[in-house]
Amino acid sequence: MEAVEQFIDRWEFVRGDLGGPWEAWRSDAMSNGLPGWTPVTIPHCYNDRDAVDPDGPYYQGPAWYRTSIPVANPFPAGRTALAFEGAGQAVTIYVDSQKVAHQVGGYTPFEVDITEAVAQWRQRKPPAQAIPRAPLPGGDVPVAVRCDNRRQLDGIPSDLSDFHRYGGLYRPVRLQWRPPIALQEVTIRTQRRRSDWQVRISAVLTNPSRQEEAVSARVDVRDPAGEVVFADEVTVTRHRGRVRLAQFAVRSPALWSPDTPRLYTCEVVLTTPSGVTRRCESFGFRWFTFETNGPFYLNGERLLLRGTHRHEDHAGLGAAMPDDLVEREMQLMKAMGVNFIRLGHYPQSPLVLRLCDALGFLVWEEIPWCRGGLGSGAYRKQATACLRAMVRRDRNRPSVILWGLGNENDWPGDFEVFDKDAIRAFMQELHTLAHRLDPDRLTAIRRCAFCRDVVDVYSPSIWAGWYRGMYQEYKEISRKEIAQCRHFLHVEWGGDSHAGRHAEDPYTPLGMVRPAGSGEERGQDFRRQHGPPRVSKDGDWSETYICDLMDWHLKEQETMPELTGTACWLFKDFATPLRPDNPVPYVNQKGVVERDLTPKESYYVFQSYWSSMPMVHIYGHDWPVRWGAPDERRWVKVYSNCPEVELFVNGQTQGVCRRDPADFPAAGLRWEVLFAAGTNRVKACGRTAAGRVIEDDIHLRYETRSWGPPAKLKLDSVATDGDTAWVEATLLDEAEVICLDAAAFVQFSLAGPGTLLDNGGTVRTSRRVQLANGRAMIGIRMNGATSVVAVVTDGVAPAFAEVGPAMS
Repeated sequence: MEAVEQFIDRWEFVRGDLGGPWEAWRSDAMSNGLPGWTPVTIPHCYNDRDAVDPDGPYYQGPAWYRTSIPVANPFPAGRTALAFEGAGQAVTIYVDSQKVAHQVGGYTPFEVDITEAVAQWRQRKPPAQAIPRAPLPGGDVPVAVRCDNRRQLDGIPSDLSDFHRYGGLYRPVRLQWRPPIALQEVTIRTQRRRSDWQVRISAVLTNPSRQEEAVSARVDVRDPAGEVVFADEVTVTRHRGRVRLAQFAVRSPALWSPDTPRLYTCEVVLTTPSGVTRRCESFGFRWFTFETNGPFYLNGERLLLRGTHRHEDHAGLGAAMPDDLVEREMQLMKAMGVNFIRLGHYPQSPLVLRLCDALGFLVWEEIPWCRGGLGSGAYRKQATACLRAMVRRDRNRPSVILWGLGNENDWPGDFEVFDKDAIRAFMQELHTLAHRLDPDRLTAIRRCAFCRDVVDVYSPSIWAGWYRGMYQEYKEISRKEIAQCRHFLHVEWGGDSHAGRHAEDPYTPLGMVRPAGSGEERGQDFRRQHGPPRVSKDGDWSETYICDLMDWHLKEQETMPELTGTACWLFKDFATPLRPDNPVPYVNQKGVVERDLTPKESYYVFQSYWSSMPMVHIYGHDWPVRWGAPDERRWVKVYSNCPEVELFVNGQTQGVCRRDPADFPAAGLRWEVLFAAGTNRVKACGRTAAGRVIEDDIHLRYETRSWGPPAKLKLDSVATDGDTAWVEATLLDEAEVICLDAAAFVQFSLAGPGTLLDNGGTVRTSRRVQLANGRAMIGIRMNGATSVVAVVTDGVAPAFAEVGPAMS
């Protein structure tokens, strides 16, 4: 059987370029002071920390990886290959000093056959006066990989895109030994007919040395319960390229859907005298339609697509997310009630697609033709190759319904000429190619009006209440767009929120915002400071406002029978080079969870509409201090999908409210209450239709004192966890009342043997960050000793605190 070894921990890394591949092998003693090699595990991203470094742009340049592999191929005349799931962004592979492959594009899989290069290396005799070589762990054959994420103007994605072009081996790398004739891929196509489904199975064989051997293939297909629905063994007469293996009918199959993601499996075993290879693919039975100017149907029933977006990005890791973290993220989406994901803006890890199949997410997957214009032949070749590879990899997946061909292709800037006709013509080429490669799915783009009729499904730009106008305009604007689109699907809506920032009234600074009649985002609205008032520029970026905006959108979506669905932008905050001035620098903060998967309050708004799991959540778990006059009533909102909720403040009932989705905000689950000065306990008890009680409670302090201008900073150690300490900075007035509306930037620094836990891209892991209601926090790894933490902001004296084991 084909042997596969995943290379995880036998790699070394150096950031920067080498004069040539030989320098990867010479001993470190001969390197004359050049940076040394560091052991790393794969996946690895070399922008894991600098992507959100507040003091400068992230590194775009080359880096090298080196390892060594065993040479013992178990198959006579077998092939040896390195398989990369994705690496950024231009990658060159060497066996010793021999270049064996070059790959451009960081998001689709590629395989490098190194059989001949390994054979030549084994036969090569070292020079008589060879320079000492560096000792490498593991096997015998030295392999080096050069990654380079520098901007290539004539390639995708554009640097105008709102995400990082990460560098490194940020997805798994596998060593594969296989027989000379082997399975490369298996394709399963299901077609619904009047009384049954037709299944056609084919495979692609590799045979680089053009062997002529007796070849047979065993095909086993099993239903979700593991029962055999088809089995056959065929003689294969064609020894390379695509071969047909089976065609059969299935009556009344178990259908795949988000609620019941039933998966069939197809195992193909290819047997030759030289060895055996095996592939096991999952697939499903389902059909879908987009009604013209109307809703979406799955398996003949209307389904409102309740969606979000995902970037391949995480705090402290960049794009190099381990499997367990990816699974945790996808499970959080499922718990939120998501049934649709747009993977923005590039093909993502195969694990993500497998989880979409298994958990029940419908998918819009797209190529990274994003902004900037249209380049030359090399540019188009890369985009076309990416589309081919994406469709080839994922066309068996029942989750995938849309192939995305581009994003915001109406955004010029990379080339002197912005040729709409050329962009439209190339979009048509991609559309035609996608249908030729996969006749069973549709194509889609977002925000390029002059191409809206080229693709099957179009998403205009509607950011009501953020980049344009007011969120109350959302339904009116959407209905106008639905009437203009043959197949409408609204992806990207929402707004930024700074985790932990709340407001008793977020609307006061928005008094000048007026209805715009369009929610369109235009050009660089995200950074433009002039123009008419709008929330993105003039709002407070509080969680309070964003929860209202999302609440309104979700309420309206449930009342639009013609709506196919939407996808909020986006699930998780992510790093971007375009937003250095955001409250967390270089982070797009539109997620409903932070960059480390910590839920924001808006996560629970979605749960209250979408999740079938009973839930109750009091707004403000990360709002420790509320404020107002002693006799002033304050709103308490509860997000819940229970039919009724009772609220208690300090043990006293505030009454029962019944959930009514038409009663904005919080679907009627809100109370005006009187808080006591000082500490208050708030408890909510939801009751399900079956009588089950679901509870949530929080503690908060009610501040009745008013505060004056900021006068001093205070720095306190607030928690320890083993060798980690957490400090909190607060901005106070002269009377030492916290300035609860303070939103200035503060900057932390450290002197001593400790390590500042920064460059994580969250409100707790950025050394430069805006205050949230007068507070900011950061962690320090003490390293068993005492250090001094400092925090500064404009206009007041800095504050200092000692942190060490003795203080814990």
